[in-house]
Amino acid sequence: MQRTRKFLLFSSPVIFIVFGIALAMGFTDVWKISAVACSVVFSLGLGASKRFGGYQYTAWIMTAVVAGMIYPTAFLQWGDVDLRNKWLILFVVQAVMFGMGIQMSLQDFSNLASTGKGVVVGLLSQFSIMPLVGFMLTNLFDFDPEIAAGIILMGACSSGLASNVMVYLARANLVLSVTVTAMATMLAPLMTPFWMKTLAGTLIDIKFLDMMFNIIKIVLVPIGAALLHDYLKKADKNTKNRIYGVAVSCAGYLMLLPFGLWQFYASRLSPAALQSLELMNFFMGAVVFGVAYHLCTRQFKKLDKLMPYISMFGIVYFTTVTTAAGRDNLLQVGMLLFLVAVIHNGLGYFFGYWLSRLLGLDIPSARAMALEVGLQNGGMASGLAGSMGKLGTVGLAPAVFSPWMNITGSILANYWRKRPANERDN
Repeated sequence: MQRTRKFLLFSSPVIFIVFGIALAMGFTDVWKISAVACSVVFSLGLGASKRFGGYQYTAWIMTAVVAGMIYPTAFLQWGDVDLRNKWLILFVVQAVMFGMGIQMSLQDFSNLASTGKGVVVGLLSQFSIMPLVGFMLTNLFDFDPEIAAGIILMGACSSGLASNVMVYLARANLVLSVTVTAMATMLAPLMTPFWMKTLAGTLIDIKFLDMMFNIIKIVLVPIGAALLHDYLKKADKNTKNRIYGVAVSCAGYLMLLPFGLWQFYASRLSPAALQSLELMNFFMGAVVFGVAYHLCTRQFKKLDKLMPYISMFGIVYFTTVTTAAGRDNLLQVGMLLFLVAVIHNGLGYFFGYWLSRLLGLDIPSARAMALEVGLQNGGMASGLAGSMGKLGTVGLAPAVFSPWMNITGSILANYWRKRPANERDN
């Protein structure tokens, strides 16, 4: 396998040369095929590099962008299936969040007492710096309203679990980072719609409750299912049996919905009551899925280790679809949007670190907060854009920001890893 990867890695420059020649000579079909082939081969081969192997996932994100830009129609519709369908996007994003949630545990929420000050600083920084920086940048640069709203949305989202990985690599305060991520995720259904309504309400139509419910579906429901699996790992037999019984009851109820029960509700309940009932149904589904997944892990011991890769595949999927859907807009504002991503991300690191230091956190904790503030949950932002039906406009910022955040987060984490916290940090 390693030899194959090395062969692919060393083959990629050859394919790139073919791409360059074909582009210069105007052989459109050849340069298009060779560009995608070069990206795929390079991404597959990068795992052979000890120095740059950690960037393989980022390489796949870039491959998704290349494929979406060159062959947009191939990633918008497959037969009768619309790849931008909001329910399909919701399912994929929920799979991504569940895979990330598998890496969380209920223990993550038990560290609040020991990291109280750091958590408060982290949450204040997370839900103030980034949305305000995003808003400032949309006023500084001239973007279409929906693209500008996507930049604000990116800043208004909570940090993702990628920040925990980067904090671990940086040898910073991992306990604080995990706790802040967990708490920020729980607060996102309130804080993200608040900032979107406040800062982007004049750009696009923001319905606070609709966005809050969508975030709960996208984030809290799948992570709740993952945490239920974590709880069942240590629960006693009687508790497990009770939960299994609840799951069976929920499954029976949910199976009745497509056979007339939902139509019955729809004909008798108000839209608000129906929306609340729909949310309750999602949580019932989380119970069923969490229990079913837990039972599966008893037969397939390596399933937990496989889930993060499913999350990565999901992110590559909606990056490709978002790029394809927004190709024309990206051709117009792609470089400017990339510049905004660089500024937004850099200011997140800067203010996250120095505000933490100003408020009395030690260097390991300040480093953790820099990564927490600078790295946003692109999956959540893409899911929300998809739920609005605006993947090709509002969804562009997450598609551009996410690869850049992965690159800079890895670089900063490795830089700090080589500079222990007892050294001067500047």
